[in-house]
Amino acid sequence: MTLTPTQEYRRITHQPASKLHKGLDAQVNSWIGFYQRRKKILADLEQSALKIEAQAQTWREMSDHLLRKRLLDFRLAFHRGGKNLDELVIDALAAIREVSDRQVGLRPFVVQLMGALALHRGYLAEMATGEGKTLTAGLAGVLAGWTKRACHIITVNDYLVRRDEEWLKPIYQFCGVSVGYVTADMKPLERRHEYSRDITYTTSKEVLADFLRDRLQLGALANPTRRLIRSLLSPQFAARDGLVMRGLDIAIVDEADSILIDEAVTPLIISTTHKNEHLREASLIANEIVSELQAAEDYEVDSRYREVNLTPSGINRLKERCSQYGGLWRGNDRRVDIIQQALTAREFFHRGKQYIIDKGKVVIVDEFTGRPMPQRTWRQGLHQAIEAKEGIEVTDPTETIARLSFQRFFRLYRCLSGMTGTAKEASEEFWQIYKLPVISIPTNKPCIRKQMPDRVFASDSSKWEAIADEVKRLHESGRPVLIGTRNVAASERLASLLDERGLTYRLLNAVRLQEEANIVALAGQKNQITIATNMAGRGTDIKLGTGIAEFGGLHVIATERHESGRVDRQLFGRAARQGDPGSAQAFVSIDDELLRRYLHPAILRQVCGLINKGLPGYEKAAKAAFGVAQRNAQKIAYKQRCSVLRMDDWLDQALSFAGAPIA
Repeated sequence: MTLTPTQEYRRITHQPASKLHKGLDAQVNSWIGFYQRRKKILADLEQSALKIEAQAQTWREMSDHLLRKRLLDFRLAFHRGGKNLDELVIDALAAIREVSDRQVGLRPFVVQLMGALALHRGYLAEMATGEGKTLTAGLAGVLAGWTKRACHIITVNDYLVRRDEEWLKPIYQFCGVSVGYVTADMKPLERRHEYSRDITYTTSKEVLADFLRDRLQLGALANPTRRLIRSLLSPQFAARDGLVMRGLDIAIVDEADSILIDEAVTPLIISTTHKNEHLREASLIANEIVSELQAAEDYEVDSRYREVNLTPSGINRLKERCSQYGGLWRGNDRRVDIIQQALTAREFFHRGKQYIIDKGKVVIVDEFTGRPMPQRTWRQGLHQAIEAKEGIEVTDPTETIARLSFQRFFRLYRCLSGMTGTAKEASEEFWQIYKLPVISIPTNKPCIRKQMPDRVFASDSSKWEAIADEVKRLHESGRPVLIGTRNVAASERLASLLDERGLTYRLLNAVRLQEEANIVALAGQKNQITIATNMAGRGTDIKLGTGIAEFGGLHVIATERHESGRVDRQLFGRAARQGDPGSAQAFVSIDDELLRRYLHPAILRQVCGLINKGLPGYEKAAKAAFGVAQRNAQKIAYKQRCSVLRMDDWLDQALSFAGAPIA
C-alpha cells in the first residue's frame, strides 16, 4: 500500500497532550466546564434529534438504490470537510437511521440520536444501562468513518470488540465505511490490516500498547518530516517499517468511566524479561523471614494506603536474621524494601481476590471487572514475592522499556468523545483531564426500578447468611436474581451457601468472556440465579423472560458497596432496563473492607456500637458511614491518578535531553 505524504504524516504524528491546569487556572477551567455542561446543550441535542425524527417518513419511502446514492454524496462531503459540514449532519444521521432499520432491524430512538450527536460534537454522553449505547456509537462511527481519518471505537474487552464489530458491520458496509477489529491474539500483520480500515474496534490496552510499540519501532525517525524525507528517498522503506497504526485522530470510548477513570490508576507498561537470580533467591528468603515476624510488634499495617512499615524492633530483628546472608541483604535500605514487599504480598494480596493461580502461574485479577489479566505482572519484586508466598516457581522480573498513562494517551487524539452509564460523579475529572463535558441523555422510557434501602448487619457471616436466605425466598417466588460480588472468593463463598440450601445457580468469576456474556444475557429468565463479579458481562443486555415482569422483574443484589459509587450504579442498572420493572438492594456489614479501609477507626467504632445495640437510626448512620468511606476512597484513587499524571510530567522533564519523548 502506497501512502501519500499527507497519509504518511498523519500516520506518525499526533497532537501534543494538552497541559493540565493548576491553581486559579484550574478553577477558571472548572467554570468553563460547567458552562459546557449547561442545560441548553441538552435542549439543542433534543431539538436536532427531533429534526431527524421529522425526516423519518421521507427516508423510509426511499429505495435502496437511491439511499445508497445519497449516502455516497454524504461520504464525499464528509471526506472533503469544510465549514458547511455541520449542516449535513442532521440529514446524514436521518439516512443512517434508516440504514440501521433495514440492515439490523433496529430504528434508533430519539434519545439514541441525541447520544450520537453528542458523540459527534465531542461530548461524553451519559446514557443509562440498556439504552442502546452500542448502536449509538455506530451512528457516530459512520460519520467519523466518512472522514477517512483513523477512527478507533474503544470498549472494555475483546469479546465486546468482536461482537460490536460483527453486529454493526452491515450498517457500515451499506454506508460505504470499512470496519475491522484488533484483539489481543492478533499478530502485527493482522493488526496493520485492521487499523487500515475506516473504523477499528479495539480495547484501550491494545490500542495504547500498539501505539507504544510503534513509537519504539520509529526510534530516531519519530520526527514526521525526517521520516517523510526517508520515505520519499526509499519508497520500499514504509512497506517494511513494522508500524501497525495509521495515526491517532478520532476516538469514541464506550464504558468511558471504566476506561478513562478506573483503569487510569495504572499506566500501561511494555516490558521485557531479564534474568535476575539474586532477586529470585531473595524472594524465597524473604518469604521465610516474614513468616517469623509478628504484626504490631515487628511491623505496622496501614490498610487505607495498603502500606507496611517495619518497626524499630522489626528492623533490629531483620538485621540479626540477615547477618548470615550477603549480596542484596547487606544494605539496610535494600533488605527493608525486600521484606516490606514480602509483607505487602502477605497482608494485602490474597488468592481469589487480587489474583488466581492458573496452571502454576500467578494471574492478576482486575479489581474492577473481576477478570484475569494473564499478560500483566506486578513490578518492583511484588510479583516474585507473591509467587514465593504461594510456593510456586519464582519467575524472572521484568524491565520497563516503554510507559504511558491512559490519561496522557487519550489526550493525544484530535477528537475524543465517549459514553457510559455512570459519569455524573466524575464530571469534573472528565473535564479537567480530558476536556470532555458530560451530558446526561434522558431514558427512552421512564425508569421504574425500585431501589430498596440497604440492609445492614453487625457481622460478615450474618450478612452472607441473609443474602442466601433472600435469594432462596426470591427464587421460590419465581423471580430471577442477579448477585454481584467484588471478587472470586466472595462469589465462591455465596455459592457454597446456596449449595447448602439446595439451590441451582450459574457462577461467573471471570473465566471465558463469551460464556460470561451468554450467561448474563439469560439472567432475566424465570427462576434464574446468577452470581457474578460486579462488572461481569458489562455491555450485555439482560432481557426479561416471558411473564417475569408480572413477578416484579429482575432483582439485583449487591453483596457490598464498592469503593466507587459509579460501580454500584452500574450493577443496579442491570435491573429495570427500557421501562421494565425491577428492583435492587445492597447488603452491607460493618466488617466490609470499604469501612475497614476508608473510615476513621473512631467513627467506625461508633457506628459498630449503634448497629450492635440495634439503636434507632442505625440504618441512617450506616448509610452515612458508607457514603463517607466511598468519598474517602475516591479521594485516594484520584490522588493516585494525579500521581500518575505527575510521573508523566516528571518523565517529560527528566528525559527531555534524550530527544523527542514517546508522546
